[in-house]
Amino acid sequence: MDLDLAKMLMLSGSTLALPILVFIISFTFWPAAVIKLYTWLSRHRMGLKVDYLSCGNYRFCYSHRGKPGGATSSVLLLHGFSFNKDMWLYMLKCLPKSQHVVCLDMPGHEGTSRTNAEDYCIEGQVKRIHQFVQSVGLDRRPFHLVGTSMGGNVAGVYAARFPAHLSGVTLICPAGLVYPTESVFIKRMKEIENSQNAQDIPLIPSTPQEMEDMLSLCCDVRFKIPQQIIQSIIDVPIPNNAFYRKILQGLVDERIPNNDFYREAFLEIVGERSRHSLQDNLHLITAPLQVIWGKYDKVVDVSGASVMQEVHPECQVTLLDDCGHSVVIERPQKTAELLMDFLSAREGNGNRNTLF
Repeated sequence: MDLDLAKMLMLSGSTLALPILVFIISFTFWPAAVIKLYTWLSRHRMGLKVDYLSCGNYRFCYSHRGKPGGATSSVLLLHGFSFNKDMWLYMLKCLPKSQHVVCLDMPGHEGTSRTNAEDYCIEGQVKRIHQFVQSVGLDRRPFHLVGTSMGGNVAGVYAARFPAHLSGVTLICPAGLVYPTESVFIKRMKEIENSQNAQDIPLIPSTPQEMEDMLSLCCDVRFKIPQQIIQSIIDVPIPNNAFYRKILQGLVDERIPNNDFYREAFLEIVGERSRHSLQDNLHLITAPLQVIWGKYDKVVDVSGASVMQEVHPECQVTLLDDCGHSVVIERPQKTAELLMDFLSAREGNGNRNTLF
């Protein structure tokens, strides 16, 4: 912590000085706990409710807000590899509160059951998503499906398998294609394959430095979460560098207990039966299709957008400036605007009740 800042807070005499100091001390010693608290507060402020759904021995965890049957279709959001339902918080903040949204923890991630490799391949994930959709009642009325990265691969294959369920589909930087241009990530993975060191997967960090490297890979601009977290809670300018390392440590602490699962799941989604799942099923998608991609995506190259447009000339493609792979975090407001414009332009379905 910056000493001048600490002295300023202690000498200010402000009624805010003590809670601010408590926050900074807590963040210094328990960064992972503070990140969890911030996430919980964000969900609470946005009116999101977390629920669990049991299907036999399998449990789904999801958050949701709004009620079905409004002016636009319900939206089901599928996150990317090694993230969870909370990755959508930035974008949800920019959506109308009346919009019915459901954010699902993907198989094995966060609060959803962790089982075996059969559930982690793309086809296995599609089956589990279908199970959730039927159990929770989303299929009683056509809904809009959104997926990013791994979730985009799953969403695209789901759209190919169950077209009658969907009013439309939005794929954000989806994995699972044959990309004309190799990304930085793909080149690194080929180097890792040649070295036969599966512990060096760039998307599975185990140290703060590896976390920083992953964020640099996924984002076009430097990750700004430290400033967002601190200033949103205490509304006081804080020097970013001192807390940046704490954020990285907190993020690593959260992920390390899950790294064995992440490796197992990763090997499934890049294996032979899943690597090009979206490419193999692209021609079967009949729902209205929207594609959003960061121009400077270093994980899955933006050239994938042209692949999708070649198969679906009618699809709506938007390439975002100053944006990498983490579109919903880097450009949340623009992503929300694009999604709502796409939804509004294609509505006209009748209303039906669901279980929410």
